Amino acid sequence: MVVELKKDVFWVGTVDWNLKKFHGHEYSTHRGTTYNSYLIVDEKIALVDTVWGPFSHELIENIKKIIDVKKIDYVIANHAETDHSGGLPELMELIPDATVVVSEKGRESIPKHYHEDWNFKVVTTGDSISLGKNSLVFVKATMLHWPDSMFTYLTGKNILMPNDAFGQHYASSARFNDEVDPAELYQEAIKYYANILTPFSDLVIKKIDEFKKLNIPVDIIAPSHGIIWRKDPMQIVEKYYEWASGGNDGSIVIIYDTMWKGTEKMAFAISEGLEKEGVRFKLFNMAVCDRNDVLTEVFKAKGILVGSPALNNGLLPTIKPILEDLKGLRFKNKFGAAFGTYGWSGENVKLLEENLEKAKIKVLQEGIKFKWQPTKEELEKCVEFGIGFAKKLKKS
Repeated sequence: MVVELKKDVFWVGTVDWNLKKFHGHEYSTHRGTTYNSYLIVDEKIALVDTVWGPFSHELIENIKKIIDVKKIDYVIANHAETDHSGGLPELMELIPDATVVVSEKGRESIPKHYHEDWNFKVVTTGDSISLGKNSLVFVKATMLHWPDSMFTYLTGKNILMPNDAFGQHYASSARFNDEVDPAELYQEAIKYYANILTPFSDLVIKKIDEFKKLNIPVDIIAPSHGIIWRKDPMQIVEKYYEWASGGNDGSIVIIYDTMWKGTEKMAFAISEGLEKEGVRFKLFNMAVCDRNDVLTEVFKAKGILVGSPALNNGLLPTIKPILEDLKGLRFKNKFGAAFGTYGWSGENVKLLEENLEKAKIKVLQEGIKFKWQPTKEELEKCVEFGIGFAKKLKKS
């Protein structure tokens, strides 16, 4: 269904209720997603972003509900990733003479994705295109989250279309933030930031500062995924600034896997120590927990305790992916420690500590490990380990 944001500005995107994995199965989308595309009808007609390729036909049918598709003059490609630009090939077959507006890096990435030499126009920060009554103004957003990313702002209507920034993977029958459950909305928004934009947090702060200095009115923030912000739209900008600054809630996340329950017993005993110190914690067995959900909890927390038994001179396979994620995401202001059981060589705790250090997570205290199944006395030491970690974390 087509939805009007403001007079002559329409959402013509699609809702993907069935999507449960994204980015090559690397991101869980429990609530599905949307592919948001925006049609602007003026003296000249512009389409800002398209949709994922399999939904191209739906996009075109939505546009037809408003205008003849062949009347489109400009297609703005804010970002080349195919969940945004995938509708270009089918659309451009209908409008081969239309201008495809891209950033400098987009001039490289879009043709490299589709091997087509459309009529490209390269823009940078401050450039504008007049549509008649209103104009499109462009802002480079390099590495938010690709080199080619840019924002598009519609003057007169005061609508910011920032592509991946300020979005969420959230399918809904509603289009606007005042029409949905705010708890669900923010749960998906912080998950999106934690798992996708965290590595670029310093750039997020810089870009928000730059944008605020422009002092332009923003009535609506219309991202490329999920819900459109029309009620107090700058609330999500302020949240991004807060998240990018590396704040935390003081809690601790325990992530582990276990082979014969020995490491799990250690995790539970350590959590007793945290509880004695009055520190809030969450505990996740990575054999059964969703990695992206756990990473979101790590993002919010201050401390992270990681446990694994030794296996083949290494770690359990279920633990390795989240350790790689931690290294890639580079969370700010996190403190950690390691624990686990072993039977033979016992290098697991050392490997966990090395991974924490590579992820820029400061190891607060030496890890703890026990051979085979921990005894009652050894579990008491785990409780003391938890108490000690909690006390050090409070001082950090």
